[in-house]
Amino acid sequence: MVARRRPRPVACGRVPPKPLTQIDDARYVKALAHPMRIRILAILKEEDRSPVQLANQLGASLGAVAYHVRKLHSLGLLELVGTRQRRGATEHTYRAREHPRFSDEAWEALTPIAKQRMLSAMLQQIGEYASGSAAVGGFDRPDAHITRTALELDERGWTQLAAATKKWLRDVDRIEAGARERLQKKGPHDTEALNVGLVIMLFEALPFARRGVDEDEPPARRRRTSRRPASAARDGR
Repeated sequence: MVARRRPRPVACGRVPPKPLTQIDDARYVKALAHPMRIRILAILKEEDRSPVQLANQLGASLGAVAYHVRKLHSLGLLELVGTRQRRGATEHTYRAREHPRFSDEAWEALTPIAKQRMLSAMLQQIGEYASGSAAVGGFDRPDAHITRTALELDERGWTQLAAATKKWLRDVDRIEAGARERLQKKGPHDTEALNVGLVIMLFEALPFARRGVDEDEPPARRRRTSRRPASAARDGR
């Protein structure tokens, strides 16, 4: 009788987490609803960094940054791309995977507090991103664009606009994939890659005329009393 060797357990952290492409669970969205995690993802989307480098850039403690990096890695949002010995310790370097999109169901399942936390962090990041880019000429190109458009829609119009926004995002993914393929085929000096910022917002808006008057009033009540029950779309590129 030949004894069978039991399979060895895989050490925690050895198997890279499966990357997320679509978040259907509100718990994942809630886990992301932290300002530092959102900033870490933004930085690692552009350049590889270690927790030490992130802590220096963010002006935060290494312990806090390392904790958030581990959490993002466990969710499959980061991948480990390298290690090196630094001052007697092993320094890990990470990069962000393709950022997954939240499903409508996952977003709807979030509590209002969790939504507000995530929106506040993302809006702050968007403001810094856009204003910093503008300061160095990011909007100087003749076809650069920024728009705030107030619309008056019914429920059917809202649904159609929301669907059009999602379709456009799929077109954006296709355009980026084509550009990435072309850049990989050419030499590093043939075509310079452009870092492009794209912000799309679709939301039920509080009209400027009512700002500061009834901001605590429920949206349904505002729709009944406002002359322009606004839905607003804003995109920047």
